[in-house]
Amino acid sequence: MIFQKNKYFQISSVSSNRLVTGNALAFIAIFLFAAGFPAAEVLLEIWHPITLMFFRLLLAVSTLVIIWILLEGLPSVLKAPWLKGIKIGLLGFGLGTNLLLFAQWFTDPITVALLATLIPVSATILEVWDRRRKLNTKFILGLLASIIGGFIAVSENISIDLGWGVLMALASGFCFMWASDKSVTKLSGLSSIARSSITFTGAAVFTTISFLVLFNLGLIEIPNKITTNQLFSLIIYSVISMAISQVFFIASVDKVGIAISSLHLNFSPFYVMIILFILGGAWDLRAAVGASIVAFGVWFAQSK
Repeated sequence: MIFQKNKYFQISSVSSNRLVTGNALAFIAIFLFAAGFPAAEVLLEIWHPITLMFFRLLLAVSTLVIIWILLEGLPSVLKAPWLKGIKIGLLGFGLGTNLLLFAQWFTDPITVALLATLIPVSATILEVWDRRRKLNTKFILGLLASIIGGFIAVSENISIDLGWGVLMALASGFCFMWASDKSVTKLSGLSSIARSSITFTGAAVFTTISFLVLFNLGLIEIPNKITTNQLFSLIIYSVISMAISQVFFIASVDKVGIAISSLHLNFSPFYVMIILFILGGAWDLRAAVGASIVAFGVWFAQSK
């Protein structure tokens, strides 16, 4: 009996440590991800979205592969399942990125931001479909609280433009979550940086094709001059907000699953507000209230 109790407490302790570690990794990932929004504002003033995404992924993938080689050695990089990872990234991150751009084209940023609060629903569907999660009342209520909190945080001017843009935004969120989930389940023998490197390479292939087609048609162009401020913003947007953030997010998914990790995405508006506040912006009480509700949802969904 004593042995069984000790075994139970050991299992409980391991589970608790995974939850703490997984949520901490998700916090870091989403905070770094949020840092990209102010940087994007600077870049989008002169960069076409497709051009920006091309250079963003090019710099992000280059950074990830270099760090990967330094950490694990060139032989590990060469023998990795590149084809499998590129397929996941091509279909998930590549398609999802382009769908998001077209969603913004057909609607507006507010609509896309509001629909982004539903991303955890897509992540939950993936886990339930694969029978890796059984829904219970606490998780459903936590999920709803996270969505409501995210909705409050971004709903200064509620606006939903119905049409193809809505479908594209929802499909984009599903693609991102699917690719993040498959990065863990289908590439289980790799480290987080290896998974991020090869899947983002697939996204880079997709975006490169889009960029070359539009560039050759004369629909987009490369900026003639890049200022120091724009270069600094591009590094934040690519290396910090995309490359490093994704490594932490994949590590979080590996610990607590895609559904729980995705709940943290609804903290993004609050983190953006904090960053802007540090840079001299105003304090947004609405974002703070929304983040409090999201925090309650994340906690309640995992409570025993």
